[in-house]
Amino acid sequence: MSIRIGILGYGNLGRGVECAVRQNPDMELRAVFTRREPKDVKILTDTAKVCHVDEVKNWQKEIDVLILCGGSATDLPVQTPEYAKLFNVVDSFDTHARIPEHFDAVDAAAREAGKTTIISVGWDPGMFSLNRLYANVILPEGKDYTFWGRGVSQGHSDAVRRIKGVKDAKQYTIPVESALASVRAGENPDLSTREKHTRECFVVLEDGADAAKIEEEIKTMPNYFADYDTTVHFISEEEMKQAHSRIPHGGFVLRSGVTGWEKENHHLIEYSLKLDSNPEFTSSVIAAYARAAYRLSAEGDHGCKTVFDIAPAYLSAKSGEELRASML
Repeated sequence: MSIRIGILGYGNLGRGVECAVRQNPDMELRAVFTRREPKDVKILTDTAKVCHVDEVKNWQKEIDVLILCGGSATDLPVQTPEYAKLFNVVDSFDTHARIPEHFDAVDAAAREAGKTTIISVGWDPGMFSLNRLYANVILPEGKDYTFWGRGVSQGHSDAVRRIKGVKDAKQYTIPVESALASVRAGENPDLSTREKHTRECFVVLEDGADAAKIEEEIKTMPNYFADYDTTVHFISEEEMKQAHSRIPHGGFVLRSGVTGWEKENHHLIEYSLKLDSNPEFTSSVIAAYARAAYRLSAEGDHGCKTVFDIAPAYLSAKSGEELRASML
């Protein structure tokens, strides 16, 4: 039996999830839910339906896992607790500082409803989080470093687009090369947030918008830009289409640590990603965790989970026997 998937939100991430479901033979897309007029939303899966978001509650018996593809700034803090009362849910909430409170809200809703929810799924938080954990337990004496980019941050771009007067926006996160080189050289620098990354925004304004006011609002936005050196460029809609239509990303997780009785041996763990499409890679991670949510729910393991709580075998369509024979 296929895992029946629903997608709520059909932007870049929603389209990516649709493609990811197609690449997983044990899954099928049943419906896409949108705030737009359904007849105006064209999807790629002939067998799936497009419905207005107001209809989602009528699909509880038709969907095994609902994947939420909204933004972390305003959508997911409301949507995930709400839909965790009705479905097993996976989201990609990526505001790191607010994950604990998001977890608590979702956990309460999911436990009361007897549902299984996995939050903050993607590559960071997500795959990078796992690699930080693995590196810490292997090298308990050491220092962590995470660098993102150069690439487009979906969450930060969405946050800029939510500002009044902004018609479109793309935000690039850029590692400071000298800081990355210092970590790789084993120098173990103490780096502030500002010393590790810069941020660069390309913004298309609505007619009559106050550029100076919007630039100030971007640069002082807490949890997104306030702690970084941020450059804002105001460009035309045509330039945005020509120069910033793709959504690449990537980054590095490193831990520099020591072993030995006298701490005489030094080690560096480095995990890196180079992504042509941020949303499509994120969607592929989400699809694997949707499988885990389905399996945990079937076992009666309810409440909110993160990637830390999921055994790797739950992510794979292969059996334990197949995994031991082919990957161990």
